Amino acid sequence: MDAVIGGGGGVTAEQTAEGKRPARQRADRIRDFRCKNLIVVIEEPENPRNIGTIIRNVNALGAEKVYVVDPRRVLSDDWQELRSEPKLSKLSVSAVKWTFVKSFASAEECLAHLAKNRFVSIATSPHIKGKTNKFLHEVDFAEHAKLAVWFGNEARGLSDLAISQCEMCISIPMFGMIESLNLATSSGIVLYEVTKQRREYASRYRLRDHRGRRDTPLPTILEPDR
Repeated sequence: MDAVIGGGGGVTAEQTAEGKRPARQRADRIRDFRCKNLIVVIEEPENPRNIGTIIRNVNALGAEKVYVVDPRRVLSDDWQELRSEPKLSKLSVSAVKWTFVKSFASAEECLAHLAKNRFVSIATSPHIKGKTNKFLHEVDFAEHAKLAVWFGNEARGLSDLAISQCEMCISIPMFGMIESLNLATSSGIVLYEVTKQRREYASRYRLRDHRGRRDTPLPTILEPDR
C-alpha cells in the first residue's frame, strides 16, 4: 500500500517524486555524490571566462564550493546576485545557479577564513624549492576531512603568500614540448582526480582515519538519467 503524506486523501511518495521538476529530481539524485568540504580557490583570475569554466568543472565533478580571490571586485559579494548574473550564468552553462561561490578581497582574507574553518590548503603549482612537491597521482586527496585546492592567475600563477600557506604543491605530469595547460583545463584534470579519490574513500568509510568501514561500499558512479 502506498505511504500517504498528510491526512485525508493525501499525496503518495511516488506522486510527490513525479511532481518534482526535472532539475530538482536531478539534484536529489546527485546529493550523495557531492564531495563535502572540498573547496576550489581561484586567486585573482584575469579572464571571466575561466571563472565560469571552473565553476562548471566544480559542479560537474562534484566539488562543493568555489572561492574567488577578487581584489578588483569583479564579482558581487552576494551569491544570490551571482546566480542571476547573465554573463556568469552563460559562461558556466548555468552551473553558477547550483554552485556556491564566495569572493574575497585578498588572499589574506581567504586564507584566514579557511584556517578558521580548519581547511587544509594545497597549491597547484610547478615544483617550488623548499616546499613539498608531488605529482597529481602521488597525492592522497582523502587524507584531510576539509580540503581547499588553490589555482593561480593565468599569467603569474599563485602568489608567494598563498603558496607559503599551502601544505604542498601539486602538478600535472606533462610530456610535450609545451609544458603548460590553460587554467580551465588544468582545473578539470586536477578536480577529476581529487573528487574521484574522495568519493572512493566515502564509499568505503563513514569516518576519518579509515574508521567505520562499510560492509557494502556505496556506489561511486552515478548512472545516467533515463
